[in-house]
Formats: sequence, structure tokens, C-alpha cells
Amino acid sequence: MAGYKNFQVSRNKNRKGMNVFNRPKNFNKSTENTKSSKLMEGINVWTSFYRNNPHRFAEDYLSINLKIFQVILLYAMNHNHYFMYIASRGQGKSWLTAVYCCIRAILYPGTKIVIASGTIGQAREVIEKIDDLKKDSPNLDREISDLRTSTNDARVEFHNGSWIKIVASNDNARSKRANLLIVDEFRMVDLNVINKVLRKFLTAPRSPRYLNKAEYKHLKERNKELYLSSAWFTSHWSWNKLLAFFGSMTKNKKYFIASLPYHLAIKEGLLDEQQMKDEASEGDFDEIGFYMEMEAMFYGESEKAFFKHDELRKRQVVPLPIYPKEFYELIRGKSFNYPNKKPGEVRLISCDIAGMAGKENDASAYTVIKMTPNSRGYTRQVVFMESMEGGTTDVQANRIRQLYNDFECDYVVLDTQNMGLGVYDQLIIPGFDRERNIEYDPWTCINDDKMAERCTYNNADAIIYSVKGSQQFNSRVATSLRDSIRRGKVSLLEAENEAKETLSKFKGFNALPPEDKALLMQPYLQIKSLINEMINLEGERTESGFIKLKEKSTARKDRYSSFSYGNYVADLLEKEFFTEEENDIDEDEEVVYY
Repeated sequence: MAGYKNFQVSRNKNRKGMNVFNRPKNFNKSTENTKSSKLMEGINVWTSFYRNNPHRFAEDYLSINLKIFQVILLYAMNHNHYFMYIASRGQGKSWLTAVYCCIRAILYPGTKIVIASGTIGQAREVIEKIDDLKKDSPNLDREISDLRTSTNDARVEFHNGSWIKIVASNDNARSKRANLLIVDEFRMVDLNVINKVLRKFLTAPRSPRYLNKAEYKHLKERNKELYLSSAWFTSHWSWNKLLAFFGSMTKNKKYFIASLPYHLAIKEGLLDEQQMKDEASEGDFDEIGFYMEMEAMFYGESEKAFFKHDELRKRQVVPLPIYPKEFYELIRGKSFNYPNKKPGEVRLISCDIAGMAGKENDASAYTVIKMTPNSRGYTRQVVFMESMEGGTTDVQANRIRQLYNDFECDYVVLDTQNMGLGVYDQLIIPGFDRERNIEYDPWTCINDDKMAERCTYNNADAIIYSVKGSQQFNSRVATSLRDSIRRGKVSLLEAENEAKETLSKFKGFNALPPEDKALLMQPYLQIKSLINEMINLEGERTESGFIKLKEKSTARKDRYSSFSYGNYVADLLEKEFFTEEENDIDEDEEVVYY
């Protein structure tokens, strides 16, 4: 690798395990001046050595054991002005960042380090890792004068004048100063904030007093920028930033990029191989998510993709789901309450039904959509989503009834073909919920007379919208959804990282056991999978003029189907209760999917 000829990966075998800071000192004690001179000379030599070999400083002075890839990355961080690390899950990039911050702060007195991220919580993780490190490193503990991990004032201060602080990734972070800028999960930060706010921190480099001497002016230091993240979509600005860094690195400039997949974490014992295989074998395995998060590869949607990632990402603006009512018992706080329906609000649950578990493309999905009236119709928020693999018709019908009650829904949208017809037949007769000890009344169809005739109970509530796939129907469904997304009528739950920050604001969330935290995070992860399904659908025009949506053979579309059915019925309700002037759907393109 150019520029790294003097770098040695192997440990110095001649050390025989001896820590240099435990070796006996043999200073000449003839005079105080000689003693002081030799001491300073030794400090200068070791400081120079450790600045050139930061990994050895971590091992010798901080007593931190490093993996070989961590050694290389630390070396690259310290010997380049611009550093980018695309890491798979399980590699401990926040931990390694914390180690480097400590090395830099100690070896370069007076260094100002600023850490930014998509959320304050993510940036604070580095400070928390340093807090953990100093518990096992007496030398590091002695170097630190103050360390705070509170949300509002997370920082580390060193006796030598160096400090580490975190900032919010927005315009409010202006007027800060730094010599080292670290942007963790940089793909979650707005590019304008990075260019116009964060990078402006790096106005003046560190200025040690020796630079005042003419013979040392050539040793002026450069400020540094470190960018760390998991991979993302090639349509995102982070991909262009990566290409720019790569271009500069290949021109032998002080740039460095590393993209390290999950195989490395398994080899180094940081990730369990069998766990990875188990996750990959699950029925709801997210192929795109695995490609980006575990293989550390940026994903490019097809040119034929009917739904674009950028358009969907912009609609992730809903901060909090509506949960099933029993979820609200997990956090007993005054601000964490079930939101009751408001006047004019309509809620519906839309269901795509599948049968036997384990088959490809085969899972049921249930989507709850909250419709809020405005002057032009209804805005639609996807406030909850869950999926179920397998499940007999009576089990699925019972779950639909539970969700209908939990969310105070007004309508049920149901795919009544194949397995869905069996679920429908369970819903049009009385039911009993053994789990909740509740009797359910029968329902009937609201939009199809033949389906309504299957119900023999005259007093059954007409709340089921029956949907049956056909070329014409699938065409309207897909076109309607894309139109609603582009016009900003549909909103989705926010992204996973933002969700963690939102939930952590509720008192008691951080103290929950991992399984309860995972339960509250599930709706956000379902939306992530929904988006991956949608961008995987390719549009193709047939000879008859239809646009056909086609997914990969191993991909799924159950969440998309559930979502699109619900949005289509929202259009019908909108036309029923509002004028059609502002709500006409463009039907120039006919769509059918497999």
C-alpha cells in the first residue's frame, strides 16, 4: 500500500511481553540538568515513536489488545487527513473510534475533538466507550480530568488540555472549533450540515509552541476528518462522497477508505458464524439489508425500479408508531400513552394473507393506516405493521380482530383470494379469543355483493373491503401508491437510528430488557423491510400497454401488497367523503405484478 512502507503489522517479538513503562529507569544522576535533559530527550523519542505507531501506544500505554485489522485502521487514522470506514455490524467501529480519540488526545496535547452523528445518542456512544476503557486502563484514567456521559453535556477532558465533545448535526452546532472532526453514521447526517456547519469547525490546526521556532515551522499539522458508517444506497449522497475519497486515495493523497464485511468479524471472533447462518435462514430474511449492513456494500436500485428509494426515504417522517394497547404497559410514563382517535380520523387495517410458513414469498402482513382529514382529502400515516409466517385461517382471523380492536379501526382491507378467502370465512362468523377471553361478532363485506352473500348473519357489521388481484386492479393499486408518495400524501415511520433516539426520550426506555426494546423497535424495522421490498420491484411495459411490477425470485412483496391495498381503499374513502377535483389518480399507466 503506497505510503505505508515503514508500517509493520507484526508485534515486536523482542519485547518478550515487557511493558516499556515498567522497565527500570537508568538516568544519569550526575547533575539535575543532565537528568532533566535526558528525561526530556526520552519523552521526545517515545512521543515521536508512538505518534508514528499509534497501535503500539494503545497496547503499551493504554493496555488495550488489538486485532490486526484494528491495528491497520488506527495507523491509517493517524497518517491520513481524511479517513472513511464502511463497517459491517459487529466490528466495533464506535469502540475503535473511542480508542483513537484517546490516543490522539494524549499524544497531541491541546487537541480539540468533535464527534457528530445522525443522532446525539449515537455520538454519545463514543464517550460511553471511553468511560468503559478507562475502567480497565489505569494510565488512561490518570490522563482524564473529567468525563461526563449525560445527554446534554457528554464530554471528556484531559489534563494536557485536550478535550472531546459531541454536537448535534444541525445548524445549532455553529461556532464550534475542532482539530479532529468525527462523523459517525455519516450517511444519517444531512450533506449541507456537514459542508456548511461541521467542516467549518476545522478553521485552525493545533498550534504547539515549538511552531514559533523557525526550524520547526515545516512541522505544521493538518486537521483531520473521520467518517464512519454502514453501507447504504448508491442513490444517496454518501456514495458520491465515498467515490470522491476513493479517487483522491488512488492519486496518493492523504485519503484512506476501508470497507470491511462481516467475514472479518467472524474470523476475529467478534461475530458468531452460526448466528449469521440462522438469521440468513429466517423466512423474513432481508436480502438488501444484509447486503448493506453485513457485506458492507452499497446497494443500487435498478433503473427499472418502480418506487425510488429517495422518494420513500423523504416520507419517513412519523416519529412514533401507534402500538397495540398492551405495549403501553412496558413504559409506565405519563408521556407514553395510547393516542385516542380524533374527530374525523379514520383507521383501517390492511391485510395481505399467506399460508404455509417456509415457502418463498409467503408471509402475511398487517398494516395499520391512520387517515387524518384535511381540506383536500386524507393524509395517510402508516403507524404500525407486523408480519406472520404461516398461521391457520382461524389464527390469522383472530389476530386481525385483535389488531382491529387495539387500534380502534373502522375498516378491514382483506385480500380474499386463495388463503385469504378462508380467513374471510372465519371473520364472517362469530369468534372467540381464548387468549383474551373475548367473543367477537361477525363481520361482512362492504364492497362486493357476492362476498357479502357468504355471510349468513343479518346483523353483521359491514366493515370488510374485499380486494382481489387482477391486471386492472393491480395496475390501479401500484399507480395510486406511487402517486400518493410523490404528492406527499403518505407518511412512514422514521428510520431505525432516528427511532432509537425518539424512544430513548421516554423515561424508562433505556432501562427496559433487550427483548422489550426489540418489541418497541419492531414497527420501525417492518417499515425498513417494506421500503426494501418496494425498491426491489421493477416496472416493465408489456405489449398490451401495462407496466408489470416484477420482484426477484427470492424477494418478497407481502408488506408492499398490504400497504398498497390499504392506500387504495383510502383513495376510495377519500372520493366518497371529499370532492374528486384534487384527488384524481393518474391511470395512464396500467400495472400488473407477479
